[in-house]
Amino acid sequence: MSREGQSEDPRMVIWFDIDNTLYSASTKISHAMGERIHAYFVSMGLQEEEASGLHLKYYIQYGLALRGLMHHHEIDPLEFDRKCDGTLPLEDLIRPDPGLRKLFEDLDRTKVRVWALTNAYKNHANRVLNILNIRDQIEGLVFCDYERPNFTCKPEADFYRNAMMQAGISDPSKCLFVDDSKQNVISAKELGWGRCAHFYEAGLQTMEGGKAKTLGQNGDATAGTDGIVVINNLEELRFVWPDIFSK
Repeated sequence: MSREGQSEDPRMVIWFDIDNTLYSASTKISHAMGERIHAYFVSMGLQEEEASGLHLKYYIQYGLALRGLMHHHEIDPLEFDRKCDGTLPLEDLIRPDPGLRKLFEDLDRTKVRVWALTNAYKNHANRVLNILNIRDQIEGLVFCDYERPNFTCKPEADFYRNAMMQAGISDPSKCLFVDDSKQNVISAKELGWGRCAHFYEAGLQTMEGGKAKTLGQNGDATAGTDGIVVINNLEELRFVWPDIFSK
C-alpha cells in the first residue's frame, strides 16, 4: 500500500483511541457529551422520552447518533459538532498529564509510528490532544469526517481499512491498537490487527447512546478474548508490549 510509488515504512503503527482512553472516564466528559446530544434531539421538537429513545436507537444502529440524524433528518453535521463537541468545557475537565507525555516520549520511534484513531471530528480530537499536551507526539490522526455524507466509524471494518490506507500500511498484523470500547478492539482483531489492548476502568461510569453504563457489568470487558489484553492504566503498555519502548 505504498503511496506515490514510495516504499512502505517498515515500522509498526500503534493506534490510540482518544476519548475515555487518553484520559479517564472519571472526567465525566462522556456525560457532558450525552447531555448535549440529548439537548440537540430536543431542539428538533422531540419530547424528552422520544429524544432519549431515538438517541439510543441511532447509536446502536449507526455507531454514532449523528449518523442517524444525518440519514433520517438531514441535519448539518458541522452545526451538530459546534453545538455538541464544540461546547464541551474540556479545559475545565482535563489537564496535561506529564506521565502520559512521558509514556509517548518513551515509545521507540524506530519501531513504531504513533497515530490517533477516533470516532470524533478532527476539531474535538485536536482540542483534546492539545490540552493533554501530546499533539506533537501524534504523527497522524484518523477521524470521522463529518464533511462526507457517508462517513464510516468504528467498529466498521471500512473505518479501519481507511485508517491503514491513510497511514500507508498494508499488513494488518503490524497494527497495534488501544481503545476503551470492547467492540472496537474485537473488530480490529477480527480484521487481523496484530495486537489489541482494551483500556478498561472497571467501576467507573460512562455514557453510551445517552444511557449511563457502569464498567464492570454485563461482561463488557474483553478478558479471555484471544489476542486482546485488558489494561487498567496506559502505563501497563510498558509491560504488555515492552518491545516498542526505548526506556
